[in-house]
Amino acid sequence: MRMKEDSSYDRSVEEAEGEETTSQCSIGVLQQQQRKLVVVGYALTSKKTKSFLQPKLEGLARNKGISFVAIDQNRPLSEQGPFDILLHKLTGKEWRQILEEYRQTHPEVTVLDPPDAIQHLHNRQSMLQCVADMNLSDSYGKVGVPKQLVIKRDASSIPEAVTKSGLTLPLVAKPLVADGSAKSHELSLAYDQYSLRKLEPPLVLQEFVNHGGVLFKVYIVGEAIKVVRRFSLPDVTKWELSKNAGVFRFPRVSCAAASADDADLDPSVGELPPRPLLERLAKELRRRLGLRLFNLDIIREHGTRDHFYVIDINYFPGYGKMPEYEQIFTDFLLSLAQSQYKKKSC
Repeated sequence: MRMKEDSSYDRSVEEAEGEETTSQCSIGVLQQQQRKLVVVGYALTSKKTKSFLQPKLEGLARNKGISFVAIDQNRPLSEQGPFDILLHKLTGKEWRQILEEYRQTHPEVTVLDPPDAIQHLHNRQSMLQCVADMNLSDSYGKVGVPKQLVIKRDASSIPEAVTKSGLTLPLVAKPLVADGSAKSHELSLAYDQYSLRKLEPPLVLQEFVNHGGVLFKVYIVGEAIKVVRRFSLPDVTKWELSKNAGVFRFPRVSCAAASADDADLDPSVGELPPRPLLERLAKELRRRLGLRLFNLDIIREHGTRDHFYVIDINYFPGYGKMPEYEQIFTDFLLSLAQSQYKKKSC
């Protein structure tokens, strides 16, 4: 009997010691986090640096113990730092190779995001494939992608290819390469078969879906989601389609200046997509894409309440246009640093 009591006592002591160790570990992580400055190295274009690293973000980051350090592209990356997090949005095969080698030799540094995963979004043929493969549909709605066709060469063959594919006019024409350059944002709307010959391959032709002239930009920062409304292209009626001809160029479907958040919109047009649907979509895309910083351009098919289309995905978008981005982004960086400290300390 005594031995059983002792055995019970020993287990309770071990459990208490285990709890104490866990507690000490948590306290140690917290103390280490409080002492240590989170160093974020960044490799961005001058334009991206100006739009992202705004004074309010830098000020809030300093108050939270986050330091942004510019990466010198004229020096070997391995000789710089040390960094806790590496933030980047540069293009080019040489940079991708440098970054991949750095990831292999510095596994303790969180790279946002892996270059190979980002490359997947630079091609509009593959960009939306993961959304199409998901075939997401639940009680909150259905998410798909518009029917599209890839044309890699020979503009004269486009009308016949469109007819064979069964695509319906009008069609949105987008450059096949989506690398963030000005050219990659040069979109066109083609109203008739004859005008399709005027387009310049390589490109993606996407069926235009009437959506009430409103687009939803869904910003994703880790697990955080922020949605804003933007004015978009107006609907095209059958009468307009029969009367119009030609190719009409436009810079992009939406922009920050065309915010629709304060507009007096018809609820059937302006109602945001259901939050549970967006959370499920974002979670699945984070897993499939291997990315944590991206946004989605989503439209609701006009005349429906729950049928949505993803028409574009962008890596490291213009977060400076996202409301409260300073708080959301700094919280995200701290959560990454905290995860790192836990791995090292426990």
